[in-house]
Amino acid sequence: MAILSKPPVRRSPHPGAAHPFEKNGAARRAVGRNLTAYGFLCGALICFAFFSWYPMIREIILSFQENNFVDPAKWVGFDNFRTVIEDPAFRSAWLNTAAFSGLALVVGYAVPFVLAVVLNELRHAVAYLRFVVYLPVMLPPAVAVLLFKWFYDPGSGLFNQILDVFGIPPLAWLDSTSTALISLVLVSTWMNLGTGTLIYLAALQSIPGDLYESAELDGAGLFRRVWHVTIPQTKLILLVMLLLQVVATMQVFIEPYLLTGGGPENATVTVAYLMYQYAFNFGDFGGGGALGLMLMVVLMVFSTIYLRVSRDNEGGR
Repeated sequence: MAILSKPPVRRSPHPGAAHPFEKNGAARRAVGRNLTAYGFLCGALICFAFFSWYPMIREIILSFQENNFVDPAKWVGFDNFRTVIEDPAFRSAWLNTAAFSGLALVVGYAVPFVLAVVLNELRHAVAYLRFVVYLPVMLPPAVAVLLFKWFYDPGSGLFNQILDVFGIPPLAWLDSTSTALISLVLVSTWMNLGTGTLIYLAALQSIPGDLYESAELDGAGLFRRVWHVTIPQTKLILLVMLLLQVVATMQVFIEPYLLTGGGPENATVTVAYLMYQYAFNFGDFGGGGALGLMLMVVLMVFSTIYLRVSRDNEGGR
């Protein structure tokens, strides 16, 4: 009976080298992973290009055209910029936008940080309080603004009823040039309070507890701990939130659109609202594009200054 022998095993001339089939399989898996990653990246880039880059480029082109999207577009150079600059509401729009941003920084930039510090010090009902603080963010912006429109009602509004309890005469919140803009700031602050508070709270909870313990051993109270520990440790997030706050407030639109319509006496007309008026009320999309381009340039200048200052601060450490 013949004895069957095992076929000789082919050994690689290099013992440590991988088999060609193993190499090909690993390469295919790596290519598959890369293709998947690039596929997701391409999808994000396409969405970003379609919804961000294309509108910006289209706005730049539109600002140099006379275009109502009915008649053929006509290139007019800088005529649109001259038209909007000569508009009496142009100066008021920029002044109101700057004032709104300044008031929002005083109120809306400090309040979320203070709330985050208070929540970080609490030990009970923290989850419930986080939910309460974040609740306004979950409301649709139009609903929140219309809710405040009832609060500001000069007759039966909630705020005037509260003033009446303390014997204070009612205020014409939205109908007076002295209170209309600050009323919009209060609405905007309440609507966006939760997001800033939770971001600050996350930053505070990442600070090592040893720093606070050392400060307490040195006899530092709450305010000294905040000044010497909390603020230096959250400097980066404070700068980022400052930039986001300015960029967001410079584009304020929904509050004047739904609450005041730019009044009274143009006291609440902003650049974004004036841009809307040119495009959709006057049918002058070129003028609206010119205003949008001006606003974009201003925000780009501010962002460049911010990035330069933050980079210098990082380099000086």
